[in-house]
Amino acid sequence: MGRRERRWRDDDPATHGPAVPAAVICPLCERRIPPHSRQSRHHLTPKLKGGTHGGTVQLHQICHSAIHARYSEAEIARRLADVASLRDDPEIARFLAWVRTKPDDFHAATRLTRSRRDAKRQPR
Repeated sequence: MGRRERRWRDDDPATHGPAVPAAVICPLCERRIPPHSRQSRHHLTPKLKGGTHGGTVQLHQICHSAIHARYSEAEIARRLADVASLRDDPEIARFLAWVRTKPDDFHAATRLTRSRRDAKRQPR
């Protein structure tokens, strides 16, 4: 193949730039995750409770933070170890209704809920 042919091939990344990554959809809020926005992998069963790398989903960072701000690792492992049960949870459902009104790349700091914060303060 000559130089000119190579230069104009449709599948040549040198002439068309890097491939555009496919859109990733957050399985929790069902909004698109832009390639350069804050995102993270959530272990459906926390690693501390026996989860593995194979049981993860890609989420917006704000969605991931919302889960861990509301629930302990033990509670996530016990009753929230799949996307459907997370969506059905009343507190997460309220968060999802709010975050779905935001742009795809929206991020805000997430604080522990009052009940989680109080539980951490109590001596064991």
